Amino acid sequence: MNSIGEECTNLKRNYEDCFNKWFSEKFLKGNNEDDCAPLFKVYQTCVKKAIKEKNLDLDCMEKDVLGTEFEKPPPPVSK
Repeated sequence: MNSIGEECTNLKRNYEDCFNKWFSEKFLKGNNEDDCAPLFKVYQTCVKKAIKEKNLDLDCMEKDVLGTEFEKPPPPVSK
């Protein structure tokens, strides 16, 4: 899947490759030092820029909802 900004797609793939390797080769063996954090930061910066360029509300996307008064209740269970 491509990123929200076409210019971010290669950054996304680089981060995903790093994360998948880290997760399987290190995290699952007890090493939780995040080697991919620098790649994630670069990708995150690119995504935030793309979101702003598309005039999307970044603050709304980052708003905490789960476990707050903003979370919608589940629909009633029908019998």
